[in-house]
Amino acid sequence: MNAPRQGGLGRHGLDWILMGSVLVLTLLGTLLVWSATSERDLLTGGDPTAYLRKTLVNVAIGLVLMVMVMATDHRWVRILAPVVYVGSLVGLVLVLVMGSTINGSKSWVRLAGMSIQPAEFAKLAVIIGMALFVAERFEGRSRRQVGTGEVIGMLLIAGLPAGLILLQPDMGTTLVLGATVFGVLAVAGAPAKWLAGLLVGAVVGAVAAVQLHVLKAYQVDRFLAFLNPDLDPRGAGYNVEQARTAVGNGGWWGQGLFDGSQTRSGFVPEQQTDFIFTVAGEELGLIGAGFVIALLCLVVWRALVISRESQDVFGRAAAAGIACWFGFQAFQNIGMCMGIMPVTGVPLPFVSYGGSSLFAGMLAVGLLQNIHLRGAPALPTRFSPGRVLTGR
Repeated sequence: MNAPRQGGLGRHGLDWILMGSVLVLTLLGTLLVWSATSERDLLTGGDPTAYLRKTLVNVAIGLVLMVMVMATDHRWVRILAPVVYVGSLVGLVLVLVMGSTINGSKSWVRLAGMSIQPAEFAKLAVIIGMALFVAERFEGRSRRQVGTGEVIGMLLIAGLPAGLILLQPDMGTTLVLGATVFGVLAVAGAPAKWLAGLLVGAVVGAVAAVQLHVLKAYQVDRFLAFLNPDLDPRGAGYNVEQARTAVGNGGWWGQGLFDGSQTRSGFVPEQQTDFIFTVAGEELGLIGAGFVIALLCLVVWRALVISRESQDVFGRAAAAGIACWFGFQAFQNIGMCMGIMPVTGVPLPFVSYGGSSLFAGMLAVGLLQNIHLRGAPALPTRFSPGRVLTGR
């Protein structure tokens, strides 16, 4: 068994840049959610601190989950990976059978008095499922090239939960999952013809979905509103226009926390969840919103560094997948608040209100820290570090 490599940031301890960035993001998110909800009596029932208390409980649970994964032996993480994957599939099926429909999407199921969104956990399940598959195919073997069999296997692992999510229908999560899968395949060294084929297939599939009326009417309206916000300014285009107005109101330094005019007036729908970035833009200004983006970039950067420095295939693939997940989802969320991406209803990682999103994100951070803390391969293997997933 190889010994852990020496040197580098936090080799024998936590990755404090990653940890600090996540903690500051959750703190900012708690304040922004509180600001977005404190004046909305219909949401809070007249209690301005209702969402503050709920968010603090979610953060506490999320931190416990993160520590649990972080402290789990690396071998057990791999052993439990199939259980997590199967559990996510069960949750997605339960949503279709007994789920609640909110904003046109049947994405939530109530368990033990809580609303759970299984699609959020499916993102992590797909990542670790693909990582385990490629690790089992390569570790301890002389083969080091990703071939057609590996690509098809990883696509099948991702395809089943993606199909169940699409049936809800949840286009936002499907897009995030698609981008994550593409990123893992690219990092794993999938042949260029496969990557090009997936891109072409995605475009053809999107066009076919519109032409065959697979998408719901409100989803088509959202896309059309993205192309032309003036097409329906009081309907599908309303969210986009109000979001852009709120962000524009902030200027350089913002109107002050709890003092945003659009936020106080409740003009931006779903502001505590999908459009939380508009609160940052309006109340903290370009400087504050830029700081949020910088923190998210730090999280993605550290995930990529952990992927690069991992000495086993599972860790390398899983960390790369998490980086793709956080990166694309943050881009999608901020982009729809700025009007450069269509509205798809995905939360901003660690910032938006929502237990499922925060729990899944904290579990992913725990896995990143687990990979970082255990740089040496868990079991003896003939796999040579750096050959798979890097092409070196």
